[in-house]
Amino acid sequence: MAAIPRILLKLSGEALMGPDAFGYHAETLNGIVGQIQEVLELGTEIGIVVGGGNLFRGATGALSGMDRATADSMGMLATVMNALALREALNRAGVDARVQTAVTIAHVGDAFERESAIRHLEKGRVVIFGGGTGNPFFTTDTASALRAAEIGADLMLKATKVDGVYTADPKKDPTATRYATLTFDEAIARNLGVLDTAAFALCREQSVPLVVFNIFKPGALKRVVLGEDEGTRVTL
Repeated sequence: MAAIPRILLKLSGEALMGPDAFGYHAETLNGIVGQIQEVLELGTEIGIVVGGGNLFRGATGALSGMDRATADSMGMLATVMNALALREALNRAGVDARVQTAVTIAHVGDAFERESAIRHLEKGRVVIFGGGTGNPFFTTDTASALRAAEIGADLMLKATKVDGVYTADPKKDPTATRYATLTFDEAIARNLGVLDTAAFALCREQSVPLVVFNIFKPGALKRVVLGEDEGTRVTL
């Protein structure tokens, strides 16, 4: 089975901290890098959007009384830090990775530029997108859908701690079952919460299919890219 040509992978900040309560967990980070390498070896081009929840979450800051726009700006900076950490881990493993940010910070990463990002991808480089959309009030889920559409990704992948979308929280409800497939309309109507509504709507409008899967399951990313039954696939 042929691998998907180009993907956009959404990694949460929490994915980088593994079992720790804050920051980065080296073993977890290296495991994610290993899965990315497996997919690169298939010839798949990879763009990545990374969240910032392991360092700062804008919505949480707003709830504590901080101005929401300010809190979101701090969250965007946290995503840039995570993009740099991921680039460093990939570079150490011999993977050529570049950081582009929606929040321009001189000497840290390049400003996001669509044509440049696509050229990097075509040369086999991993492109990590930091800074979210560059605007407050938008989640990194929405940034992922936006970047997926902009780079012409054939598939967007949402990396989580569970192996797909369930009828209920499988940790709380032992009778919960995994959806193998869903439509975007079903996911929005059922308010499943795995992705925010704006991101679902953008993927639907731009015809970008989505797979929700467990990044901590060895080989899961490769199986998704090869089109195997892994996670939950959301389509039109």
